[in-house]
Amino acid sequence: MNRKELNPESSPAAAFGARLRRLREDHGWTQEELGPKLGYSGTHVSNVETGNKLPTLRFSRSADLVFGTGENLDSFERGWREIRHGGLLEGFPEYGGHEARAVEIRLYNIGIIPGLLQTPEYARVLADSAVRRGAITPEQADERVSFLVERQSALVRLRPPMVFVAMDESCIRRPVGGTAVMEAQLARLAEFAELPNTLLQVAPYEIGERRPFNLPVTLLTLPDRSVVYYAESQAQGHLDRESTTVLPVLTAYHQLQAESLSQTASVAMINQLRKGTP
Repeated sequence: MNRKELNPESSPAAAFGARLRRLREDHGWTQEELGPKLGYSGTHVSNVETGNKLPTLRFSRSADLVFGTGENLDSFERGWREIRHGGLLEGFPEYGGHEARAVEIRLYNIGIIPGLLQTPEYARVLADSAVRRGAITPEQADERVSFLVERQSALVRLRPPMVFVAMDESCIRRPVGGTAVMEAQLARLAEFAELPNTLLQVAPYEIGERRPFNLPVTLLTLPDRSVVYYAESQAQGHLDRESTTVLPVLTAYHQLQAESLSQTASVAMINQLRKGTP
C-alpha cells in the first residue's frame, strides 16, 4: 500500500492529518477501524489524514472525544479553527476563544476602530485594502470579516462581559471608506456607549507623553478572574498569562483611563465629528 508522507509544517491541514494518523497508529487502529468510531468511513479518515479533504467541526470534535484530546491546547477542534481561520494572524484564533468567554474585556487601539466595535462595512474596507496590498487573498479577506461577525455575536449572551474601550483620538479622526462608512461607524460607537455593560473613552491628542501605550493593548479577565494580555506584532499574536507581565499592563491601562475623556465627553467629540465639526 502506498503511504503518503506528511509534512506537518507545510499547512494547518497537513498538521491536522499528521496528528490524526499518529494518534490512530499509536492506538493500533486502521483507518477502517477508526472511521466508525468517528461516525465516518475509513476512506474519509484517509482523505483527512492525507489532506485531500478538510476536516469539519463535527469530525474534529469526534476525534477529540475518541482520543480524549478535547481539553488539550492542541485539540483537534483547535486545529480545525486554525485551518478555517488561515487568513487570520497567527495566534489570533486562540485569543478569540478566550475572548468569547471573558467576563471583562479591556481594549486600547491606535488609528483603527477596535474590531469588536467595527461595522461590517468598515471591516470590509480594511480587509479589501489588505487584498489590494497583496497581504491576503480575497478568500482570506472574507474569512476575516466573517470571523469578526462571529466574535461580535459571541458577546451578545445572557451575561455579557463588561467591555472597556479606550481609543486614541486618531481612531475616530482617520477616514476609512469614505463619508458614509465613517458616519455609520461613528454612529455605531455612540450606540455602543449607551449599552449598560460598556465604557467608551477617547484618549485625546492633548495627553501627549502621558499616554502609556504606543501599541494596541487587549486585556481579558476570564471566568476564574485570571487576566491575560494579548499583543500583536506584524507577523503573529501572542497571549501572555504571566502576572509579572500582565499586572503592569493592567496598571498602565488604568492610568490611561484616568487621562482619557469621560464617556460623556468622548461621545460629544464623536457627535461633533458626525456633524462635520472639527
